[in-house]
Amino acid sequence: METVILFGPLLGALIAGFGHRLLGERLAITLATLLLFLSAALSWWVFLTFDGQTQHIPIMRWIESGSLSVDWSIRLDRLTAIMLVVVTTVSSLVHLYSVGYMKDDPQFPKGESYTPRFFAYLGFFTFAMLALVTSDNLLQMYFGWEGVGVASYLLIGFYYRKPSANAAAIKAFVVNRVGDFGFAIGIFALFYLVDGINFSDVFAAGPKLAETQFHFLWMDVNAVEMVTFFLFIGAMGKSAQLFLHTWLPDAMEGPTPVSALIHAATMVTAGVFLVSRMSPLFEFAPGTLAFVTVIGATTAFIAASIGLVQNDIKRVIAYSTMSQLGYMFAAAGVGVYQAAMFHLFTHAFFKAMLFLGAGSVITAMHHEQDMRAYGNLRKKIPITFWAMIIGTLAITGVGIPTSLMKFGDIPIGFAGFLSKDSIIESTYAAGTGVGQYAWVMLVLAAAMTAFYSWRLIFMTFYGPEKGDKHAHEHAHESGWVMTVPLIVLAIGATLAGMLWYGDFVGAGSQAFFGNSVFTGAENEVLHRAHHVPELIASAPFFAMLVGFVLAWIFYIRAPKIPAALAGQFNVLYRLLLNKYYFDEIYDFVFTQNAKRLGHFLWKRGDGSVIDGTINGVALGLVPRVTRLAHRLQSGYVYHYALATVLGLVGLLTWMSISAGAN
Repeated sequence: METVILFGPLLGALIAGFGHRLLGERLAITLATLLLFLSAALSWWVFLTFDGQTQHIPIMRWIESGSLSVDWSIRLDRLTAIMLVVVTTVSSLVHLYSVGYMKDDPQFPKGESYTPRFFAYLGFFTFAMLALVTSDNLLQMYFGWEGVGVASYLLIGFYYRKPSANAAAIKAFVVNRVGDFGFAIGIFALFYLVDGINFSDVFAAGPKLAETQFHFLWMDVNAVEMVTFFLFIGAMGKSAQLFLHTWLPDAMEGPTPVSALIHAATMVTAGVFLVSRMSPLFEFAPGTLAFVTVIGATTAFIAASIGLVQNDIKRVIAYSTMSQLGYMFAAAGVGVYQAAMFHLFTHAFFKAMLFLGAGSVITAMHHEQDMRAYGNLRKKIPITFWAMIIGTLAITGVGIPTSLMKFGDIPIGFAGFLSKDSIIESTYAAGTGVGQYAWVMLVLAAAMTAFYSWRLIFMTFYGPEKGDKHAHEHAHESGWVMTVPLIVLAIGATLAGMLWYGDFVGAGSQAFFGNSVFTGAENEVLHRAHHVPELIASAPFFAMLVGFVLAWIFYIRAPKIPAALAGQFNVLYRLLLNKYYFDEIYDFVFTQNAKRLGHFLWKRGDGSVIDGTINGVALGLVPRVTRLAHRLQSGYVYHYALATVLGLVGLLTWMSISAGAN
C-alpha cells in the first residue's frame, strides 16, 4: 500500500509526460489525476488506521560505500502519516482543479493550452515530496528535497515565454541552493560524527552529540548545536523564512494551481517537517531552538506587515503563507512540535482553498490579478465567495477561545483558530525571553492577518465594480472541476481543527504521535499551554476582532481612509509596499557585486591572463619557432651536407672529451 502511495504520482507523471501521444492528452491527464486520488485515498486509510508503531518498509538496496550503507525504504510513523494525507489530498485536488484551470489558459496558443507537460510536472513534484516525507535516512530525504526544488523550478517557470516567469524560477532555484548548502553541511557533519545517516542511528546519538565539542572553522562549538543550526538553514530556504524568503512572492509567476501546491501543503512545509523529524536532535540544542523561535516569530510579523498593502491577490496570500510558516517554526522553537504539525495540517486545507479560490476569481476576471480592478463579485461567483469566506474565517482565527468555552472536550472554532491559538499559547507558556518575544510578535501578526485577509475579501467581493467593465459583465462561476476542490477544502478548513484537536495538542497527543516526535523530560510547554491565563488565551481572538473591524472601516465604511493614510505615512507605506527593500539590498550587496566579480574574471582573468597567455604563445612564440624551423628546411643539398658535417664534428668532440675524462 505504501509503495503505491509513493510511486503512484510518479507513474502518473510518466503517463502524462510520455504516454499522452499514445493515449491522447485527455486520457493521459485523466489517468494521472486518478492515480493521485488513489494515493490520497490510501493515505487517508493509513492515517486513520495507523496504530502509532514505527514501521520500516524496505524498497531496494541503494548505496554501499565503505561504512556508508543506505537503503531506499519507507519510514512510516505518525509524522509520515500526517504528511502523506496533507501532500496527496492537496495534490489530488490541485490536479482536478487544473483540468479546468489550464484548459483555457491564455498563456499558450490555441491547441497547446491543455498541455500534459503541466500534469507531468505536478506528478513529479508530488512524488519528490512523498520521497522526502517517507524517507528513512538523510540521503533519501535530500533526494526528495532537491527533487521538489527541481520540480518547483519547472512549475514556477512553466510560462517560459514570460521573462518574469523565467527570472522567478531561477531566483527560487538559486535562493534555495543557499539553504540546501546548509542542509548538506549538516548531513556531512552528522555522517562525520555518527558514521551513519539513517534516522535510527542519528536519533540514538543525540545525547552523545549534546556532550561533544566540535572544532569548526576557528572555534569550538557544541556538535548538536552546530548540526541543528545547519539543518535549520536548509529549512529556512525551503520554507521561505526571513532572509531566505525573497523567492516566495516571485513564485506567483507560475500558474495558480502551482501556487496552491507549493505554498499550501507541500514544498514550503518541508522545513517544518524537517525540524519536527529531527526533534531528537533539536531538543538537545537550546541555542538553535531559540534561534528558530526568533526567526519564526519575526518572519510571521514581517510577512504579515508586508501583506497589509499588497494589491496582487496571489501575493497577499503568498505573504500570508510566509507568515503562517513563521507560526509553525515559532511553535517548534519552543519545543511544541505537535502544535507546529497541527498548524501545518490545518493550514493545508484553508491555504490551498484560498489559492484555488483566488484562481477562480482570476479566471472569472479574465486573468486580472490586481484587487483594485475587482469589486462586487460575490453574486457573480457565489461558490468561490463562500469558500473564500470560510478560508478567511479559518486563517484569521474565528472561534471561541479554548479557555472560555468547550463543547464537551472539543473546542469550537475553524481549523486555523484552534491550531494558531495553540501555538500562541505555547510561546507564552515557554516562559523564556524568546518565548515572550514570540508571543508579542504572533499576537500582532494575528491582528494584521485578520486585516489583510478581510481587506482581500472586501476589495474583491464588496464595494463598487472597478477596472474593466467587460470583465465584470462576463464574470461567472467556474466549472465543477474547479468548484468541487473548493468545497472539499472548505469542509476541511471548517472541521479539521475540531476533529483532531485532541489528538494533536490535547490529552491524547502523546499516544497519537508515539515516538515520531521527541520531547525532553523537562519539556512541559504543551501541558502548561493549556493552563495559561484567560486574558493571554483570549488575546489572539481580540487581535482578530481588531483586524476585522479596521478592515471593515477602511474598505467598507470609509474607503478613502487607506489612501489618506498612505499619503500621510508615505515612508512607512513605501517600505511595506517594497517589501522592506530586501530585493534591492540583495541586488546591491550580492547580485551587483557578483556581476562585477564575473566581469573582472571575464576581462582580466579569462581575457588577459588565460586568453592573453594562450594567444601570446599561439601568436608570438609558435610563429617564431616555426619560422626558424622553416629556415632550416631550405631544400639545398649543401646546407644539409654542412649540417651533417657539423653534427659529426660535434659527436666526435663529445666522444673524445668523454673518453679523456674516463
